[in-house]
Amino acid sequence: MKHLSILGAGSWGTALAIVLSPRFERISLWVHEHDLAERLEASRENDIYLPGFRIPSNVVISQQTDEADIILGVMPSKFARSVYSQLKLAPDVPIVSATKGLERSSLKRVSQVIEETQPGHPVAVLSGPTFAREIAKGDPAAIVIASHHAELANSIQSLFGGRNLRLYTNPDVIGVEIGAALKNVIALAAGVCQGLGWGNNTIAALITRGLAEITRLAVAAGGDPRTLAGLAGLGDLVLTCTGDLSRNRQTGIALGKGKTLPEIIRSTKMIAEGIENTYTALELARQFHVDVPIVEQLSLILNGEKTPAAAIHDLMNRQPKDES
Repeated sequence: MKHLSILGAGSWGTALAIVLSPRFERISLWVHEHDLAERLEASRENDIYLPGFRIPSNVVISQQTDEADIILGVMPSKFARSVYSQLKLAPDVPIVSATKGLERSSLKRVSQVIEETQPGHPVAVLSGPTFAREIAKGDPAAIVIASHHAELANSIQSLFGGRNLRLYTNPDVIGVEIGAALKNVIALAAGVCQGLGWGNNTIAALITRGLAEITRLAVAAGGDPRTLAGLAGLGDLVLTCTGDLSRNRQTGIALGKGKTLPEIIRSTKMIAEGIENTYTALELARQFHVDVPIVEQLSLILNGEKTPAAAIHDLMNRQPKDES
């Protein structure tokens, strides 16, 4: 596999192009916005989504989804179906999804969207505790590559792995994708707590009970609970709930400080996947009859139906339960 095509030139797509550039002869970085594509080509830097990092010379800026040996999708989940539906690929070209989210209209995982829009192509999912800026900088990181095709997972593990990026294989696609989507939701809630001025005790409790909600939902959907104790579950959750580079956490902090959701959305070009995924997770939980009190309260905050302080108060005053 000599040619990699990355679909999506946000911070994560750009960081992956940078870190994977030594592993491929050529990388095509597909850019949706015409003006951004022109700037990337001229300056060799993504000044909007990942400023300060030079894009390597073997990364070709493109607005065409051209042929490649492997496709790596890094678009926001709400655009996934549209982008994948437009692809015209040679038979058997593998598709790797690095999108952390669920499709709101169908409640489907992105790998399911790919299987519907690109039937017959082997699919894998890439996830784990990663901030784009730290990956681009070359800080050591460990992530998961999940697929029902063991051969594909092993191949991606060898192709993408390197000195500062370690990949672990996992057959549990469901657990990995649900863990990736819902950690953004819990990170929003963690930010809300920080915005309210609360400390480490609160965040630790939220992470732990948030992980319980994620695990319950993943298992109900057919996932393996062990996956949620690993990199794509606990690892990614801790990072996103505590790291300053987390856009979901920063969005939650703004909510906790009293800003409205429309105000926050207008102030940035970055997409906080946790917003859409809060509603999707809540609908999915109702479909599987799973109790997700943190997600429920967060949805009320996002809708402006309840203040952050009132939502936390109601969480703390629920009927006492056994932890297990």
